[in-house]
Amino acid sequence: MRIVFLNSLEKKRNGALMTEAQVWIGEEEGQWRMGWNELTADGEKEHLWYEGASWSEMLHVYRHRLAVKLGEGFRPVMEGIWDEKEQLRGRGMAAQKLICYSELNANEPMYNELCAWRRKKAAADRKAPYLIASNRLLRMISTFLPHTAEELLQLPGVGENKAAEFGAEVLDITQKAERTRDFPLDWVEREIDDETFRSWLYKQKEVKFRAEMEKFSVRRSLLESLAAGSSLSDMCSRAGIERREALELLELLEKEGYDTDSLVDAELQEMPEEEQIAVWQAYEELGDAFLKPVLQKVYGAETPEGANLDLLYERLRLIRLRYRRHHESARHAG
Repeated sequence: MRIVFLNSLEKKRNGALMTEAQVWIGEEEGQWRMGWNELTADGEKEHLWYEGASWSEMLHVYRHRLAVKLGEGFRPVMEGIWDEKEQLRGRGMAAQKLICYSELNANEPMYNELCAWRRKKAAADRKAPYLIASNRLLRMISTFLPHTAEELLQLPGVGENKAAEFGAEVLDITQKAERTRDFPLDWVEREIDDETFRSWLYKQKEVKFRAEMEKFSVRRSLLESLAAGSSLSDMCSRAGIERREALELLELLEKEGYDTDSLVDAELQEMPEEEQIAVWQAYEELGDAFLKPVLQKVYGAETPEGANLDLLYERLRLIRLRYRRHHESARHAG
């Protein structure tokens, strides 16, 4: 095997070397291998991170696994080769440190109380809870406990609109709690040492890279299932996703030029031909941006009694794949 990349890392504590490791990438006859070798008290241990033919997939795995190790405290011996330097400056850096401090110094009772408030408000306003406030924002509020509107506005993620919308309700909760540190929050930066903050930043990258890696894996699984002529059910089982998510991803693949015709034909075998024609004509008349108007055009304003609404929408999505492919082909032909 030919080694094409190698770098050494160290993990220190209070300036003393605790552990050494190497990350490496090798290639042999078109097959990539990537691993992590770590020196422990029992000797060197090798962990294989990836083995396969996809360079893109390997990079996704590499970014995620490396972020995990950097979050654990490992640092590259040679800086600047692949160890990203954070570009945050000024207010951006200050905001990240407030978030970091709030997550490392959680006030769980207050956080749970704020979550309960958010659930009630979301239900009353008929909104998704995250539209009221994110978990991260509630963490900061619960940790720093603003007592005035001016203090609340010092937290990143709280603007004039949010403060006007629910500031009084939040302050009614936080004002009842005692706090040991006051505003302004410039003391936070002195409380977080650089190494702790850097490790926290890498843990945020770990979450981001894991999501990207999982998305890439699902995409690859769908493409392999399409090529194998699998059914939608088998496709979902293999990728570990729900049918609606699979159809949404297939719509994206269709836009990229992948052929979904065979899958669509197989999945619509049990749908009457006249019903398929009615859906197609509804798309011609109403456009394909929204499904609900098409559903109402074909089946009436009221969904037929006993109808499986999920199945109807699934069929609308499948026919839309075919409809868009038809019009895209016609546009290129013209």
